[in-house]
Amino acid sequence: MNKPNILLVILDTTRRDHLSAYGFPKLTTPHLDAFAAESALFTRAVAPAQWTIPAHASIFTGLYPGAHGVTQSISAVDAMQPTLAEILRADGYRTAAFCNNPLVGVLFNGLQRGFDEFYNYASAIPQRPPGAQTPLRRAFIRRVQPYTRRFANIFARHDTLFRLALSPRWTPIWSKAINFKGSTPDSVSDLIQWISARRRDDPPFFAFLNLMGAHLPYHPPSDALEAVAPELKNDKRAYAFIRQFNADAAGWASPPLEPYTDWQQHALHAFYDAELHYQDRDLGRLFSALKASGALENTVVIVAADHGEAHGEHDLFGHGFNVHQELVHVPLIIHDPERFKPGAQISANVSTRRLFHTILERAGVLPPLAEGDPNADIYRLTLANPDGERAAFSEAFPPIIFLNVLKHRMPDRVVKLQLGSVRRGVYAGDIKLTVRDAEGGLEVERLYNVAADPLEAQPLPLSDPAVEPMRAEIERFAAASTPQNGERADASPEVLERLRDLGYIE
Repeated sequence: MNKPNILLVILDTTRRDHLSAYGFPKLTTPHLDAFAAESALFTRAVAPAQWTIPAHASIFTGLYPGAHGVTQSISAVDAMQPTLAEILRADGYRTAAFCNNPLVGVLFNGLQRGFDEFYNYASAIPQRPPGAQTPLRRAFIRRVQPYTRRFANIFARHDTLFRLALSPRWTPIWSKAINFKGSTPDSVSDLIQWISARRRDDPPFFAFLNLMGAHLPYHPPSDALEAVAPELKNDKRAYAFIRQFNADAAGWASPPLEPYTDWQQHALHAFYDAELHYQDRDLGRLFSALKASGALENTVVIVAADHGEAHGEHDLFGHGFNVHQELVHVPLIIHDPERFKPGAQISANVSTRRLFHTILERAGVLPPLAEGDPNADIYRLTLANPDGERAAFSEAFPPIIFLNVLKHRMPDRVVKLQLGSVRRGVYAGDIKLTVRDAEGGLEVERLYNVAADPLEAQPLPLSDPAVEPMRAEIERFAAASTPQNGERADASPEVLERLRDLGYIE
């Protein structure tokens, strides 16, 4: 049987509750909505982490952040841990990445491993496929790119340089100079061209597309803003506020000193929604091209978010320091008629780390796992248990380099909100428990019924009988998922031997 092509689209920093496919009242994503109507839409997908690097590492390894350990900008996937692209390439897949996030495409974190072709659009010197750039420019990029990557990695490791770069004086300069959000139109066009250039006898492909349209800074075109928030078309006050917010990169993840007013909150949401709407146009081009070319007939398409975004909810902005719903309750859409009925809405709790297992199962590759779970992939998991995961987890390891910025900017708030603590959430059915690491063990913070209270505005009493068993569950999880003595948490001698036999490790 022919193996299917697989396309994984990650909508970076995308809130599930702002997509019209999930019932948002504004038509933010009409093309994604239409695609979701022909696919399976998961209403309770849970991101394993609240920010880019650990969330992508979980998708690429199938492990939770505490197990894979890639929780900081200076972290890297262990050399003994095979990535999704490495496994698929070893099985004969052609692997290619079209990436707009510099944290995935530029840093030396191992997330680029296993790709035959890795095109990085978030750079002062974007790297694009042959044909999209002249041979002379491609030669120049090959020569210069190693130096630009080293320079970027210096900033990711140097507290003072990083803090200075986030100032309002420098943010507008570097964010534009390095194409911080990449280029959604170019990356989608290049992916379409790459797929259309394939021949009938080519091996199956695994393509990864990361889109950064929903990430700060917000610069949507005026017609996109008018489509979702026509009332702001000529609102000079709103534009001035967003310009000021865009320029202060440290503020992108800083707790506000004072709550924003209603009009400021409205402006933030409106410009965010406009970015979603603008990005959706290119998603529409991609979906149309897949259909028109016939490629969709033999291509499994997965669309998900790595994490969401906070706009002042729970006294937080950005996506650095907690596991609230706006950060880890993410969209997930799978177009695979052989596995999921088109138009289905699946309300099972599933972790997006299981995209690793799901893609490998669909490719006919046995994942190199020691957990021995025959239902590790999302299809078999939800088939065996309509409620999904017995327990789905999220882990928020605070990004230390950004935490250090906040310690200089607002040390009192860091202490008050305990932003330096690792936080975890566990989902069991409708109930979610959140805890934080503290001296002497885990400290329970909140209990929610997320079905009845999706905004987490009304916590349940901590005297609820669900608290203790869920606290014990998350305590076992935290202990089991943390590698001991530098070893991979899931690596038994048998698994390591099998990985060597397959050529994944030496």
